[in-house]
Amino acid sequence: MIEFESVTKRYPDGTVAVDELSLKVETGQITVFVGPSGCGKTTALRMINRMIEPTAGRILIDGKDVTTRPEAELRREIGYVIQGAGLFPHRTVLDNVATVPILQGVTRRDARSSALGLLERVGLPANLGERYPSQLSGGQQQRVGVARALAADPPVLLMDEPFSAVDPVVRDDLQQELLRLQGELGKTIVLVTHDIDEAIRLGDEVAVFAQGARLAQFAPPADLLAAPADDFVAALVGRDRGFRGLGFADGSEITLRPVDHGIDGLALEVDVDGRPLGWRGTEGLLPTEGTFRDGANLRTVTDLVILSPAGAAVRVDAEGRADGLVLLEDLAGSVRTQQRERLTALATVEEVG
Repeated sequence: MIEFESVTKRYPDGTVAVDELSLKVETGQITVFVGPSGCGKTTALRMINRMIEPTAGRILIDGKDVTTRPEAELRREIGYVIQGAGLFPHRTVLDNVATVPILQGVTRRDARSSALGLLERVGLPANLGERYPSQLSGGQQQRVGVARALAADPPVLLMDEPFSAVDPVVRDDLQQELLRLQGELGKTIVLVTHDIDEAIRLGDEVAVFAQGARLAQFAPPADLLAAPADDFVAALVGRDRGFRGLGFADGSEITLRPVDHGIDGLALEVDVDGRPLGWRGTEGLLPTEGTFRDGANLRTVTDLVILSPAGAAVRVDAEGRADGLVLLEDLAGSVRTQQRERLTALATVEEVG
């Protein structure tokens, strides 16, 4: 666990970058610091590994004040990934990844051998190991940066806007890769971003920083979307927060209609095995625009209902056979119920707290 206890960073000119920040980063989770430029999120991150020293307060890792540890020793036990990867341009990919293990006394041969395994783990082919950073794409460089941060198997990983320098498609791939890796490794990750969508997608907990180095809200993404703490947080998460919040809502309790239920002159047509082919009407066969399985979230189901020419989403079983329809009017009731239950639960937590 990483704990901030009334941490302040004040510069000699009087500028306050972080103002009495108190929060706990849970072990094995991804905690995201998000907010506009100049709000103190990167400063807070860099105080964890002592790249910046706090003016007041304490930062503890597993109960131990980081300022009691030698800087070099502390940093070798904390992985660090920055925007643009920050690779050594004169070293090969393998030697970049092997840097920290070699500093810790591992032989170069063993470190490079482990580095090959790490390249595979982050989704890169081994034959890239002998290339130099300039010979890689931006997304590949960022993956190497993640591999290097993981090379010494640190329990804590700091990521400072790691995906902001790549295009949206690559960024999506890297976010998926991070979630996959976290599922395997269970690191304690603190990630800084200015992108609220990235924060909501990646974070188990999200710390929203406001201008003036103020912690505006610290909550799970679903709670952030359902009940912003103030107007600033509401503006940051956006006017479509209700739709995005459906991504955290369970769709298993939605009312299902039978597959043969007709809708405004359209009927679901299936093949001999019961797999959906499309909506049959006077215009011919129209597409279903996709299907969903049991366990899908409400956002997925809502998107399918909106796209469907019949205004209905098709649920399929594990073999892809249609086993029910979700109609717009039934979906609306489920959305209403889920939001009411979430807000009630949040209000109960606040009362207990």
